[in-house]
Amino acid sequence: MVHSMTAFARASREADWGSLELELRSVNQRYLDLTFRLPESLRGLEPGFRDALRQRLHRGKVECTLRFVPAGGETLSIHAERLAGLADALGEVRRTLPEAAMPDALSLLAHPGVLASSGPDLDAVTESAQALFREALTALVEARAREGTELAALIKSRLSAVREQVAAVKEQLPEILTRQRAQLLARLETVRAELEPQRLEAELTLMAQKADVDEELDRLTTHVGEVERQLTLKGPVGRRLDFLMQELNREANTLSSKSVVAETTRSAVELKVLIEQMREQIQNIE
Repeated sequence: MVHSMTAFARASREADWGSLELELRSVNQRYLDLTFRLPESLRGLEPGFRDALRQRLHRGKVECTLRFVPAGGETLSIHAERLAGLADALGEVRRTLPEAAMPDALSLLAHPGVLASSGPDLDAVTESAQALFREALTALVEARAREGTELAALIKSRLSAVREQVAAVKEQLPEILTRQRAQLLARLETVRAELEPQRLEAELTLMAQKADVDEELDRLTTHVGEVERQLTLKGPVGRRLDFLMQELNREANTLSSKSVVAETTRSAVELKVLIEQMREQIQNIE
């Protein structure tokens, strides 16, 4: 089953400590590219999130955004015993060094341990954030799978159209070669007298071989079958599919260059349109 690289998932939770919202967004990218936007107090979650994403995803640009709003904000309190101890120490300094400058109130509050802050239980917040991430990641993978299934269906419909074009050209090929031979003979009628019969026949045979696209049609059919097979495989197949589009396009170009009648030219143009449509869709496949 193919997976798309384009998907979005969101999970949120509210509790006594506040609210959390986690978003995962992915778009197409040649390799796996991870970006994190986390609150500073929860920055330690990034390594675990990164490892989990690498285990579940192989390609795509993925953005992970976590928003945290604490309930009631942060509460500040003064540690009275530490402040009293600091005041005693400053009194001793003043008695020993009367000329020494004394710190102001803000400097005292900045002293380690004097001012304490109390907020939500970060252990509980961290645990909830991890649960939210697992929930969002599962949703993201499922969304990528659904999108991939839709892309595969679109590609298969175009593969069927490619088969139809190949079958049409194969059916017309004997008539095309006969008409081409007649056209060449008519053009050479004026110089027939100047050419030896063997030379004329050799030239006609060579031109017919150059216009025979049976091998190109067979390779187109083979590549179509391989694309269909790749769509049934597990794991990332986007790069392989992109390569097969190049091979299909090469055969379509050869078919176009060998074309000597309008029917083949129209089929070659239609093939290139179908291949380009598939190539654009494959850009989103993991």
